[in-house]
Amino acid sequence: MDSEAPSPLETLLEEARLELESTQRELRDIKLTLHQSRAELDKLTQRNAQIAAHLRQMQANLENMPRAEIKSAYEAAQDAQQRLFAMRGQVERLQADQQHLERLADYLKKTIATLEELAASVQPGQSGAGDKPLIARIVEAQETERQKLSRQIHDGPAQALSNFVLQSEIAMRLFERDPALARAELANMKTAAATALQKIRDFIFDLRPMMLDDLGLVPTVKRYVDAFKDKSGIPTTLTITGTERRLESVREVMIFRGLQELLSNVRNHAQATEVHVTLDTDDVRVRAIVEDNGRGFNPEILADSKQKTVGLSALKERIELLGGALELDSQPGQGTRVVMDVPVGEPV
Repeated sequence: MDSEAPSPLETLLEEARLELESTQRELRDIKLTLHQSRAELDKLTQRNAQIAAHLRQMQANLENMPRAEIKSAYEAAQDAQQRLFAMRGQVERLQADQQHLERLADYLKKTIATLEELAASVQPGQSGAGDKPLIARIVEAQETERQKLSRQIHDGPAQALSNFVLQSEIAMRLFERDPALARAELANMKTAAATALQKIRDFIFDLRPMMLDDLGLVPTVKRYVDAFKDKSGIPTTLTITGTERRLESVREVMIFRGLQELLSNVRNHAQATEVHVTLDTDDVRVRAIVEDNGRGFNPEILADSKQKTVGLSALKERIELLGGALELDSQPGQGTRVVMDVPVGEPV
């Protein structure tokens, strides 16, 4: 007889453990990089102090010093200042990233401890019906933390990168040695910083779009589908029908995360050339549909117990916890159609 599939609670616990392991690896890497960067910062600080002292000595005897030596000394000082400025910025960014990861690790440890207590309290064969409010609260807690982290990153690294763009423009005017080359290098720096800033903003939106809380599901889905179309290059259409309305936060989150999962599958696996997304809302339920003309697959693979902790199977379990259903229609070579049907819940 086949072993029982893991429960939704066990699935959440395993996902939390895996995320904690990943976070701890990232934290170790950042700590090592930060240690090396601080050592380099100390060296640059000492070098800058030595150069500044040398310049003060030179100022007392400038009339008797060769012009070339004066120019070389000031160029060295300018270079040292730029290196020191850049390294300080790197250390500050690494410190901010370390703080964010430490908070996330602490949160995950608390979540795992709570889930382990809950799992231990569930008796074998106990009905899962009573777990629904509990799972909803767990999802809400996870999303609250994601929202907190997204705002922290928005106010931290994203703001730092914005300042970096401005500072590069100021630094561009400071160089006197080979102005053409200096401006070219700084222009590249500015472009790289602007690109990094956009990536961080995209990450914030994927992690927890703030507009989901402010404006609701429909505007957020519209923006996400537009972004998906631009980044993936896959022609994607969105159809909104029914009555637009706000739902309970946990339901809006579940539907949005489901669409993220389904569109991610299309981008990474389907090899599709067209995607169509439909979002229909009435008085009793929300139906979200993702259809593609990709290579399709055999839905029976979801019955494999080894696949139960990830992907569509986990999504199906979570939707069912809210009283909804997930329907999957796919055949090899004939594309895929996935329907998420979620009750609207209590009025908001």
